[in-house]
Amino acid sequence: MSLAERAGLALLRGLDPERAHDLALAALRARVAPLPGLVTTPRLRTEVAGLRLPNPVGLAAGFDKNAVALHPLARAGFGFVEAGAVTPRPQPGNPRPRLFRLPEDAGVINRFGFNNNGMEAVAARLEARPRDLVLGLNLGANKDSADRAGDFAAVLARLGPWLDFATVNVSSPNTEKLRDLQGAEALAALLARVTEARDGLARPLPLFLKIAPDLGDAELADVAAVAREARLDGIVATNTTLARERLRSARAGEAGGLSGRPLFERSTRVLARLAELTRGEMALIGVGGVASAEDAYAKIRAGASAVQLYTALAYEGLSLGARIAEGLDALLARDGFETVAEAVGTGRAAWT
Repeated sequence: MSLAERAGLALLRGLDPERAHDLALAALRARVAPLPGLVTTPRLRTEVAGLRLPNPVGLAAGFDKNAVALHPLARAGFGFVEAGAVTPRPQPGNPRPRLFRLPEDAGVINRFGFNNNGMEAVAARLEARPRDLVLGLNLGANKDSADRAGDFAAVLARLGPWLDFATVNVSSPNTEKLRDLQGAEALAALLARVTEARDGLARPLPLFLKIAPDLGDAELADVAAVAREARLDGIVATNTTLARERLRSARAGEAGGLSGRPLFERSTRVLARLAELTRGEMALIGVGGVASAEDAYAKIRAGASAVQLYTALAYEGLSLGARIAEGLDALLARDGFETVAEAVGTGRAAWT
C-alpha cells in the first residue's frame, strides 16, 4: 500500500462510513485515487462460465451500486467488476445510519436496502462503459414491488445488452421477505422469468445466482437442483449473514447483514458444500471475508473458480485487489499449479 493510499484510508476512517464510501467513489471519478493497473499472468488468466478473466479476483456488488466509476475501476487491478444492485425504479433504501464498521472484527454491518438510482439512470452509464472490463450487474427488486420476479427480469432485459454477466440477488437480508425467494418453488418460478429475459437478449449472457450463507444443507441441495434445472451458469456464495458469532466491536448488535472477516469460515463452508452438490456442473464464485491472497486461495481450493471482495477494501484500500492477485500468483507457483483452474477444488475436503 502506498503512503498516499495509507493517508487517504486514515482520513476516511475518521468519517461516517457511508460518507467515507461516497468520498472514495468521488476520488475515483476525479482520478485522484492511486490505481495499480491490470494484474495478469498466464497462471492467473482463467475462463469462468465463458468469461475470459485476466485474473480471478473480482470486485463484489455494492461498491459501485450505480455504475458511476467503471472507467477507473477498470484500472484497479480486478479481473472483473460487478456493479449494482439495480432495481427498476430508483429507491432511497433504508434510513441512515445504515452502515457500521466493526474494526475489532475486520467486519461491516449494512442495512442499505437496495438504495440505487434505478435502471434508466444506470443504462446511460453502461452505454459508455469501458470495453476492456469484464462487467457484471447485480439485479435487484424494488422494496414495494408486487412482482419481484418481474423486477429482476425487467432490469436484465433493459441493461443486459451492455453487460458481460448478471447476478440474481435473492439473498440480501435488508429487503423484507426477499430471502423467501430462495425456497425451491419460489426460486424456480423466479428463475424461469429471468432466464426468459436472458434468452431474449441478442447475445448469450452468463447468469449467476447469489445466495445467503445462512441456508441449511437441505436448502442448499434445493438451490443446487433448481439452479441446474434453470440452466444457470453459476452460483455466487455468499451474501452477508444475519448470524452474530464471537464479535467484539461496539456496533456488533446493529441490524443488517454482516460481512468481512467474521463471514469467511461460514461462507467458505457453504461454498465447499455447493461444490460437492454441483459436481463441477456450474461455476462457483467465492465471496465473504476475502482480505488476503491466502483467503482467495482457500476459496479457490474449496471450489471457487473466482472470488470477489468488498468489505476488506475499507480496511486495506482499493489496491488490495491487485495485491491479492499478485499474491495468489505466487501461491499457485509455490504449489506447482500452472493455472488457477488446476487449483479449483483441490482443498475442498478441509471445508466439508
